[in-house]
Amino acid sequence: MNDVLRTLVTIVLFFGILGLLVLIHEVGHFVTARLFRVRVLEFGVGFPPRARVLRNVGETVYTLNWLPIGGFVKLEGEDGDEGDDPRSFVAQPLWRKLVILVAGAAMNLVLAFLIFAGIALTGDPALGFRVGLVEDGSPAARAGLQVGDVIERVDGRFFGAFGPGDVIGEIRSKAGTTVVLTIRRDGTAREVPAALRSAAEVDAGKGALGVGSLAGRTTADHVTYDPATALGLGVERTATATRLIVDGVGQLIEGIVQRPTEPPLAQGPVGIATGIGDVFFNLGPTITLYLAGFLSANLAVVNILPFPPLDGGRMLMLVLRRFAGERLSIRAERLTYFVGFAMLLLFLVWVTAFDIARGLGGG
Repeated sequence: MNDVLRTLVTIVLFFGILGLLVLIHEVGHFVTARLFRVRVLEFGVGFPPRARVLRNVGETVYTLNWLPIGGFVKLEGEDGDEGDDPRSFVAQPLWRKLVILVAGAAMNLVLAFLIFAGIALTGDPALGFRVGLVEDGSPAARAGLQVGDVIERVDGRFFGAFGPGDVIGEIRSKAGTTVVLTIRRDGTAREVPAALRSAAEVDAGKGALGVGSLAGRTTADHVTYDPATALGLGVERTATATRLIVDGVGQLIEGIVQRPTEPPLAQGPVGIATGIGDVFFNLGPTITLYLAGFLSANLAVVNILPFPPLDGGRMLMLVLRRFAGERLSIRAERLTYFVGFAMLLLFLVWVTAFDIARGLGGG
């Protein structure tokens, strides 16, 4: 596949995945608002400018917009303006407002669970490793391994892409023994015996097999589970992804404060799009879908952070208004959202600059 076509596919994947995750997020707000009989003025697919009205029946206008980055829900009175409509957002009790706002993040977590559980139900793809380097005089060289070979199994055992264990870890654990490697070369699988280096040599820093520049590749094998185990894995992987993201946010904040000139742990749109493309072309659609589940959990965590104008920030402002009353004016609240949005935009530009630098080989 040429570079132009690869870039186009990457762009389509990025906007498709991002758009779906944001749209699902907005569906959470929409459905919850409707359940509480809050008036929904507009449900938009994409962001303005508006391309066309899809449906205009009843009190909600359904629109299609030109910017393909998700969607939005516009509620009556969501800007905090007082009115006489008892079905406006501002007229609702605090707990309903909080539920409507948190529903978006909840939907993203539900989507992450459905993706992770769905993959487990159909079978986790197995992961092998493509050899990019064979050391001279190494066990790999003596066994006849070549650059481009994909190691798929060790002594007939294969490993799921999402753990536990992997082919390289299994090889390392069998240092000092002779193993039978199942490799794929030019589309054909073959079994190759290899006498691995001793444990002492491995402890001294040498590889048990003597290969390097390894790149993950999915294989034809699958790890299957019964339905109950698959659903349990869906819950476990959603929790793991959420925990990793929460930890990552903490590390990101620490890095920004202590090391502002160093590349951040987070990636911007360019880095995310590049990562999605690399995963799709190197590891296939199933692991790309898994990545989408991880990004969905990411969106849930980030959006619930108590930072305006994110949903978590709006929830924080609602609670503050409840206790501060008239001392916190609508004007001050809107100014807070504006400043928060500007800071998020600056952060996005900052992170994207590092993404571009990485792409150009600058970091």
